[in-house]
Amino acid sequence: QVQLVESGGGLVQPGGSQTLSCAASGSIFSINTMGWYRQAPGKQRELVATITTGGSLTNYADSVKGRFTISRDNAKNTVYLQMNSLKPEDTAVYYCHALLQVRRLSPVMVYWGQGTQVTISS
Repeated sequence: QVQLVESGGGLVQPGGSQTLSCAASGSIFSINTMGWYRQAPGKQRELVATITTGGSLTNYADSVKGRFTISRDNAKNTVYLQMNSLKPEDTAVYYCHALLQVRRLSPVMVYWGQGTQVTISS
């Protein structure tokens, strides 16, 4: 069984910073792209940021460019999201996402974390 477990959510004041972590565990052969998505109340889930295996390529939603930074530690199967200059519109449930293989010849499949709530409010 593969699990993605997020941590680091909570209540943050506007302009503040927060770091989210997501650790993948279980039977994992390799992890490809990892990323973060978010879903605000009444809205569709949207991509926030992704990062390739080696960390050389990152992709960000326009709304978070320059404020959020995605990184990963492959030795720990963990992806991070450093969020700065937070705004009320960043309030959402943040979901970790990973494309991974459980065995050498198995297909690459999508896995999701359970989500962590981030609320930006004074």
